[in-house]
Amino acid sequence: MGQWMDQVTRGWLIYELTGSPAQLGLATAMRGLPLLFFGVLAGALADRSGRKMQLVVAQVTNVVLNVLLATLVLTGLVEPWHVYVTAFLAGTVQAFQQPARQTLVSDIVGNDRLMNALALNSAALNASRAIGPAVAGAVILAAGVSGSYYLQGAMYAVATIWTFQMVVPEAHLSAGDRAREPFFTSIREGFAYVAKEGSIRTQMLIALGPLTFAMSYTALMPVIARDVLGGDAGTQGTLLSFIGIGALVGALVVASMRRSHAYGLSVVLGAAAFSAGVFVFSWSHWMWLSCALGFFVGLFNVTYQTQNQTLLQLSAPRRIRGRVMSIYLLNRGTVPFGALLAGVLASHYGGPQAMHIMSLTALGILAVVVATRPEILRLAIPLSGHAEDARAAGRAAARDDAPARL
Repeated sequence: MGQWMDQVTRGWLIYELTGSPAQLGLATAMRGLPLLFFGVLAGALADRSGRKMQLVVAQVTNVVLNVLLATLVLTGLVEPWHVYVTAFLAGTVQAFQQPARQTLVSDIVGNDRLMNALALNSAALNASRAIGPAVAGAVILAAGVSGSYYLQGAMYAVATIWTFQMVVPEAHLSAGDRAREPFFTSIREGFAYVAKEGSIRTQMLIALGPLTFAMSYTALMPVIARDVLGGDAGTQGTLLSFIGIGALVGALVVASMRRSHAYGLSVVLGAAAFSAGVFVFSWSHWMWLSCALGFFVGLFNVTYQTQNQTLLQLSAPRRIRGRVMSIYLLNRGTVPFGALLAGVLASHYGGPQAMHIMSLTALGILAVVVATRPEILRLAIPLSGHAEDARAAGRAAARDDAPARL
C-alpha cells in the first residue's frame, strides 16, 4: 500500500511544485533508474545471503525515506530536487527488495504451486493497489502530502514487523557454495545463463514492450485526472483504484486456476490485451468509462505478468533464480525511460495523444518479437518442477501429507 500511495503522492507533489508534465515523468524516471543500476547486484545478493533479511533492510530504509520527505513537506522546505533524490533512493531500495520478494515465494511453496502462489502474491499487492491510491487521494485532501508520507512510513514499519515473523527455509544457500564464489563471478553466471536460454530471452522481451511503453500511462495519471477529466487528487486515486481492482480480480483468477502447464500463448495474448487496453483508455473523456477501461487494463496487466514470471521461475534452477529474476526485473528499470518519453510527448501533444503513441509502440514491439520468435506461442512448461528440485518438492509434499509429483 505504501508503494502505491507513493505513486500518487509523489506525482501530485511534483506536479504541484512545477506544473510540468515533463518533470512528472522525470520524477517517475528517478524512482525507476536504480532498478537498472542495482537490480542485478540485488539478485546476486539474494542468491548468496538471506532473502528475508534483505527484504527487512529495504523496508526499514523506506520508513526513514518517507518520514524524511514528509518532514520536508510539513516544514515547507521541500523543493523539486528533494523529490528527485528521495525518489532515486526509494528506487534503490526497491531494486534490492524485488528479487528477494519474488524468489521468497518459490522458496516457500515449490514449483508445483508456483503459479498459484505468485498470483496470490500479486493479489495481495493489487489489493493494496486498489486501496492505496484512493487512501492517498483522501489523505492528501485531508492532511496534505506530508500526512500521506507519514502514513506510508508507518505502513512500512508494520510490514517490517510482519516480515520478521515469516519462517523461510534457507535450503537455497547450498552449504555455502555461493559464499565461496566471487561476487561478480556470480553476476556473470546469471547473465551467461540468460544469454544461452532462448526462451528466457524471449519472455524478457515480451515484458519489455508493455512495461516500458504501455505501463508509462501511470506517470500521466495526474494529467488525465486534472486536465482531461477535470478532477483532482481524488480523481487520480479513484482511477488508479479501479485499475487496482481489475488487477486484483485478474490475480485471483490466475490464483484459482488448476493447470498442468504454464503456456507462452497466454502470456502473449495477455500482453497484447493490456497494451490495447491502454490505447482505448486514453480515448475516454468520461469518468465512468475511464474507470471501466482502467479495470480491464489492470486485469490484463496482472494476468500476463504473473504467467510470464511463472514461466521464468520454472525455467531457471533455484540456485540461480534470484539472478534470473533480477535480470528480468531490469525490464521495470526501463519503465522510467518510457515515463520520461511519455512526459515529453504529453508536453508537446497532450496526455491522451502521448498514451496513444506509447501503447501502439508496445504493440509493435510485441508483434516483432512474436514474428521473429514464433516458438513462444507453443511454449508449455510443466508445473511439476525440475529434477533438481525433487527433494524440495518431496519435503513440501510431506508437510502437506500429500504424495509428491517428482
